[in-house]
Amino acid sequence: MTTDRPVDVHPAWLPPEAFRALGARRTLVCGAGPLVETVLREVTAACARYGGNVRRRGPATAGPADGRPDDGPADLVFALATAGPLPAGAEEVAAEHRRGREALGAEGFLLARRAGVTVVLAEEPAGLLYGLFHVVRLGESAFGAGRPPQAHRPAMRRRMLDHWDNVDVHPVMGQVERGYAGGSIFWRDGAPRGDLGRIRAYGRLLAAAGVNAVSVNNVNVHGTEARLLTDRLGDVAAIADLLRPYGIRVHLSVTFAAPVVLGGLPTADPLDGRVRAWWAATTRQVYDRIPDFGGYLVKADSEGQPGPFSYGRDHADGANLLADALAPFDGVVHWRAFVYNHRQDWRDRSTDRARAAFDHFAPLDGRFRPNVVVQVKHGPIDFQVREPVSPVLAAMPATRLAVEFQVTQEYTGQQRHVCYLGPWWSEVLRFAPWGDDRTVAGVAAGERGDGGGLVAVSNVGDDPFWTGHPLAQANLYAFGRLAWDPRLDPAAVLDEWIDLTFPPAPDGDPDLVRRTLHELMDDSWRTYERYTAPLGVGFMVRPGLHYGPDVDGYEYSRWGTYHFADRDGVGVDRTRASGTGFTGQYPPPWSEIYESVERCPDELLLFFHHVPYGHVLRSGSTVIQHIYDTHFAGVEQVHAMRRRWDALSGLVDRALHDRVRERLDEQVRCAQEWRDQVNAYFFRKSGVPDARGRRIH
Repeated sequence: MTTDRPVDVHPAWLPPEAFRALGARRTLVCGAGPLVETVLREVTAACARYGGNVRRRGPATAGPADGRPDDGPADLVFALATAGPLPAGAEEVAAEHRRGREALGAEGFLLARRAGVTVVLAEEPAGLLYGLFHVVRLGESAFGAGRPPQAHRPAMRRRMLDHWDNVDVHPVMGQVERGYAGGSIFWRDGAPRGDLGRIRAYGRLLAAAGVNAVSVNNVNVHGTEARLLTDRLGDVAAIADLLRPYGIRVHLSVTFAAPVVLGGLPTADPLDGRVRAWWAATTRQVYDRIPDFGGYLVKADSEGQPGPFSYGRDHADGANLLADALAPFDGVVHWRAFVYNHRQDWRDRSTDRARAAFDHFAPLDGRFRPNVVVQVKHGPIDFQVREPVSPVLAAMPATRLAVEFQVTQEYTGQQRHVCYLGPWWSEVLRFAPWGDDRTVAGVAAGERGDGGGLVAVSNVGDDPFWTGHPLAQANLYAFGRLAWDPRLDPAAVLDEWIDLTFPPAPDGDPDLVRRTLHELMDDSWRTYERYTAPLGVGFMVRPGLHYGPDVDGYEYSRWGTYHFADRDGVGVDRTRASGTGFTGQYPPPWSEIYESVERCPDELLLFFHHVPYGHVLRSGSTVIQHIYDTHFAGVEQVHAMRRRWDALSGLVDRALHDRVRERLDEQVRCAQEWRDQVNAYFFRKSGVPDARGRRIH
């Protein structure tokens, strides 16, 4: 049985109250098309709740939305520039736009307020949809003082979430791999879920944050998931139908071995004519069923997934095979650069997992088809709490690159800890690999807007709060907003999320709620860093689970992630002079900065250098004392977070307050465990006591 309405789902950043300002106005919607219909439905629902009215001026066959004439006065106009004669205020704005000849593009919109009328003008229906949600964000301020016309366009053409959801329950990873918010919203026990309203509500949330693409299954493609490409394609089409009204295109993770697994061919060699024909025919069938299908996502020759290496081919050969099949339909293939040897010998210090993506992909620059997007994790290891930016992002100027983030907090507390990642992502996007004004955000956007965009691993599940931890919703929202505009201040983005998600209670104190949430969340990423892995060292986590401390858990592991702590010092030597040479993968000036122990930023020192415990940081502290101080301070900050949250009891929804309090209790417990294990480990290694005389076990 299917249901079309989500039951007991938190509204996140789209509670009814967020539409109050819009719903109290007289609105005119001008234009036609499915996304315009979505705008009309949203405005109509808001007006029904808050007393406004909405009229529609569209194709000749369409009457006004409420049966009244469509030429009455309006406080708010949503209009396509091609919709014909517009009301006076809107026509004036449209005429200025035409004279300026500044294209808004497929998703951009113009916002202005003239003579008491707020105007949202777009060239394409998607622009009206994003303009609608921008007006919702602005609230009453959208209807205040006059606004000169301001264009809003997304920096990234593709703003995509990858779901690591399994159709069948995986015996180890479960229904969602690295998912920390319950089961999948798409799949359950080998079949599609029945609650269609949940998927529709998800699409609405994503559109309001600016996301326009979703991959609906795990990059580790197992047997049942492989069949989504062929005999179970109808399940994917049903999801596409639910997300399409919110401008979201569906993508599919596929196995490179599909011609063998599904097609019965003896080979998946990308240069074999039979293989190329199979992919071409199969892709044509996909587009016959889903005309706006986005494309394929592939993890190949990585962590056991099949790929072109089996046939003596390289990643360009493999990616181009799928790109050629997708090209006639304007589809893209996202080819992940997360490729490394996961069966390393820990004794071999010349092997460095950080080098792997560059070594595999940089030599292939210029060989990928135009519709190949090489998807690069933002750091060279694996979404650790602190890593340098991946050098691959500066090494492939002739290739479309997407930057990959991880919204689900695999290594940053797994949505049991408050860890607002907006500041981290903002640092990455603003990073200038060449030391000039060219940034990572610019690489993802492309010089002509043709870059690979921004991609992230989704953090939602079937939990009533979507993300398990209600405050983890902020990371999903921030991803979409930073993908739309990487220049946004993450603190301002957090303000948007707070104001939308926590509408003021009649007898509440909105300033106290906002101030408290900023106190909890602004510095929470760095707080998490303080009580976990120090100075750029990663993977001090429990193997497999990746939650909680285990300082040596991966130290002698085939996965190849080490800290090399001994009695004299700690850190990985990745220099050209005496280490793995990883620093040489960066262009100047960063190759020189990271090479120098004196110039390397403190927060990345142990990622690039093995140093004595007495080494003095640029902060003035020794490495060992920094470890002690930050771990004690981090725990104190988590205790303070819990106290601050307690002060909001009665000012926010009780169920939400209880869930956050429960998660903060766990964060306090886990932070203390991190502090005690890390400090005890390094005290026993170094023999150096804490200069402040605090208890170390």
